[in-house]
Formats: sequence, structure tokens, C-alpha cells
Amino acid sequence: MAVKYARYEDINKEQLKIDIEKIKNSIGKVKHEDFQHLLKLEKWGRALSFSGYLIIFIINFLEITSYALGSISFWSCALLSASFLGIANVSRWANVAHPILHGAYDKVPNIPKRYTKAGFAKNNRRYLDWLDWIKPEAWIYEHNIMHHYHLGEDDDPDNVENNLQWLIRSKTPMWARYLFVYAFAGTWKFTYYAPNTLKILENKKRRKLKMAQVNNYEVSPFKRNGAILWKQYILPYFMVRFILIPLLFIPLGLEAVFNVFVITLIAEYIANLHSFLVIVPNHSAEDIYRFDKPHKSQGEFYLRQIMGSVNYKTGTNLIDFSHGWLNYQIEHHLFPNLSLSQYQKIQPLIKDLCAKHNLEYRQENVFKRMKMTVELMVGKTKLLKVESI
Repeated sequence: MAVKYARYEDINKEQLKIDIEKIKNSIGKVKHEDFQHLLKLEKWGRALSFSGYLIIFIINFLEITSYALGSISFWSCALLSASFLGIANVSRWANVAHPILHGAYDKVPNIPKRYTKAGFAKNNRRYLDWLDWIKPEAWIYEHNIMHHYHLGEDDDPDNVENNLQWLIRSKTPMWARYLFVYAFAGTWKFTYYAPNTLKILENKKRRKLKMAQVNNYEVSPFKRNGAILWKQYILPYFMVRFILIPLLFIPLGLEAVFNVFVITLIAEYIANLHSFLVIVPNHSAEDIYRFDKPHKSQGEFYLRQIMGSVNYKTGTNLIDFSHGWLNYQIEHHLFPNLSLSQYQKIQPLIKDLCAKHNLEYRQENVFKRMKMTVELMVGKTKLLKVESI
């Protein structure tokens, strides 16, 4: 028999607020051991990157010696290398940049500035700390502000159902819709996050100047925002990742440079699929709620984070690392600035709290949630809607 959970309007939001903040206070302040936990995860990601490029070096070196690999062995090793590089790419974003840019470690005594929100990936440190298609300052505003504080609303830039209305309302055959989603998943950091974060940041500036908002992406380098997109977002990452790094292998020959370029493309595709898998289903399925108006109280804000989010399997550092710590999405949306290790401590407490308030605590396998998300994206299902009262 299905459990009947409390309705949105029946939840005692003030008591929910009191209970949630009591839990947060019980966890205490972020400690140096929490920072050491971050450094361990950072080392795991760096080790994957190093291993990926080491494999590339070895197989290309063997190709120019008498120990040349066969094509099957070569590309099997190349795929392993690409997988390491792709996972490392996601880890740098999800396990390192994400919590730091939320300020999760800002209050740890005497930590280097580069591990604080004020110092991480700032200016030229972007090339050392987090180089991706996404410009850090644009992602901070798009994600930390617009997404977190407008979750499930029309103003949420990551509202998948809203963003895909053009596809859902079209006459596109269902098979073509699925094909689009699968293709999009392999390119979404480049095709979605880069231009979308630029658009959101541009609209922030326009609101201050009381100018009309930008509704569409500009990708042409001959238009203002298109030129910014290419110069500040796309080219820095492309030139380093796909040009400079492959050229470092030129002592092994031009064929090695080409091989590195191809492996890097495969790694990028893997990184896109991996990040799409662990990020997009967090708020996108037929059992997730959307909201027609802004929240009116802190208690209602907390309620929306629970009703508008879903967790995946949690537990060990290895499981959590593979999910980019996005398997604690409910806890993260309640408290965006907690350190990663604190989510492991707070998760069972939040789960018990939901049971106390008769709230559904959604936690399922990431692949099951991905299937549900794809159904939403092609228009077979819809988000649940809660009208504010």
C-alpha cells in the first residue's frame, strides 16, 4: 500500500524550520578535518588526471618503439585513459569547485585563499583551479543564486521542463526527441552551460541598468555576447585542453599529438555524460514539484528544497565521489555551504526529520532517476505543480 504523505499546504513550515536549523546546529562548524577530506578528494581527481595522461604517454611511446601495441590494445588503453580524464574532469567541477564556490570551507582557520570562495578560480587562477567551458563567476551567479533560491520556479535557469518547452510542444517525432536528448547529454556543458551562464550573468547586469533582458543565446562571434562567449568561455578551455596539452606530446611525433586530441575528445564526451547523469535528475522527474510563486518564509524555502529535490545512493567516499557528492542533493539544497564530509553526517538526520513531518524523502538509484528525467525531457511526463498559498 502506497504511503500517503502530507500535502504542501498542511506542513507546519515554522516547525519544519526550527527542526532543520536544530539539525544544522548539531553538526557544528566546519573543521580542519573537513578541509583535509576535501584535499583527499582533490588528490583522487588529480591522480585520475595524471594516470590518464600517463597511459596516453605510454601507449604513444610504445607505438614508436619495437613494442608497438595492436590497434585493439591501443584503443582499449586509450578508452581507459579517456575514462580517467573524464571522471577527473567531473570531479574537479563537482567535488572541488562546487563546494568551494559555495563557501563551504571559508571558515576553516588558516586555509589557503585558493580554497575559499574569494580566491578559488579568480582571474588567472581559473587556469589552475577550475578550467572548463564555464566561466566561474557566471556559474556562481547562475547556480548559487538563481538556481538555489528559485528552485522549481520559472526563474530557475535549470528548470528542465521550462527549458525544453520548444521540444515538448513541437511536432517532433518521439524517436527524434530521444535522439536529441542523448546527443545533448554528450555536449551539454558546451552547448548549454557555457551560453546559459553567460546569458544569466548578462541579465543580472541588465537589471541593474534597467535594460531589456536577453532571452536567447548569442553564439555568433561577430555579435557582442557571442564574442564574449567565445573569448572568455569557449576558447580558454578549448585552447588549453585540445591544443596546448596535445602539443606537449609532439616529441613523440605528430601522430601522438593527433591521438591525444582524439582521446581528449572522447574524455570530454564521457565527462559530459557523467555530469549529465549525476546533475540533471536531481530536480527533474514526474514526482518532483515545481512552484508558481516565490517562497514566503524560510520554512517554506526549506520545504521546497525537500519537495523539489532527490538523492541517489549515499554512503562511502567512493560512492559519493563517483556521484560528485550530488547524491546529497536534498541536504545540499537545505544547506548549500556545508562541507562535503558534513553532508555524510547530516543525511540520516534529515531523512528522519522528513519521516517526522510525513514528507517524502526521495532517494533512488541514479540510473532509475535518469530514465525518469529523460521521460520528462521528451514530454511523456510533467513535474508536479504546487500553487503557493
